[in-house]
Amino acid sequence: MSVEPSLSALPEPGEAFERRLRALLRSDVEFIQLIEDDLIAAGGKRIRPRLALLASRALGGVPHEMELALAVELLHSATLLHDDLVDDAETRRGREAAFRKYGNAVSVLSGDYLLSRVLFLLAETGRIELVHLFAEAARQLAEGEVLQFQAAAYQEYSEAQYYRIIESKTAALMRAATEGAALLGRAPAALREALVVYGREYGMAFQMRDDYLDLMGASERLGKPVGGDVREGKVTLITLWLLEAEPERVGEVLLRRGREPDDVAFLRELAVRTGVAERVVEVIGERIRRALAALEVLPGSEAKAALEGLALAELERLQ
Repeated sequence: MSVEPSLSALPEPGEAFERRLRALLRSDVEFIQLIEDDLIAAGGKRIRPRLALLASRALGGVPHEMELALAVELLHSATLLHDDLVDDAETRRGREAAFRKYGNAVSVLSGDYLLSRVLFLLAETGRIELVHLFAEAARQLAEGEVLQFQAAAYQEYSEAQYYRIIESKTAALMRAATEGAALLGRAPAALREALVVYGREYGMAFQMRDDYLDLMGASERLGKPVGGDVREGKVTLITLWLLEAEPERVGEVLLRRGREPDDVAFLRELAVRTGVAERVVEVIGERIRRALAALEVLPGSEAKAALEGLALAELERLQ
């Protein structure tokens, strides 16, 4: 296997994508424009449009690949505006969260504005099947977010529920990015299934890696304090397994949402001492291997290599 690439070395959507994004979000309503300008300036890794464009090019290029890439990015951005309000977040991508600057109503309605642009882009493709695909992804996104809050409210935690949440919240949209390319290109069933599996497994690994680092990462690399999920009442795979290892004390930490000074440090030490941290890394690695295996049926190309590199970069980020 080749050397694992850094995320920054992988192809990005490029200036054409950014120009079209700015044009799509132009509004003569000042508050909407200010929020959308913040989203564009903050940028982000553009993972979802990368997936869409790379999947398209792995198939030799499909019609409306740019509309697909823009649609997945805008649907993702709309959910971020809503999620920040629900989570009472202080910042987003290093900037003050939109609802804190402009208020709850403006932030929510600006998210709705983004959703209107998603609908416009889907209509531009002329493919009703793509509308169905995105409608299903949007349903899963909403259900995943609500289920996460429901689990915290009822303190009903299980691995099955955790996997359902992350598949809905994260993997569903990444799958839409890759499957959407196959749909637009009218790819044979085997190639479409390969991109379905890749998008889902990569998305699962992506979220599991994020959840792992939230507890086990270095705060200076994350750009935020570790243990945020614990403080928000979110139970992830690593905390589920810690709960099995030491139910009473870990249960107390989760119940009080890590408010005591040493709570997060205790969970980190326990994860290392019990081998739970290592087990979670192994599970993430297995998801990456499934994603890579799915790509084997695609013909060799720079785009296919870039999709492989994107998956391998998730393992690199665990180091």
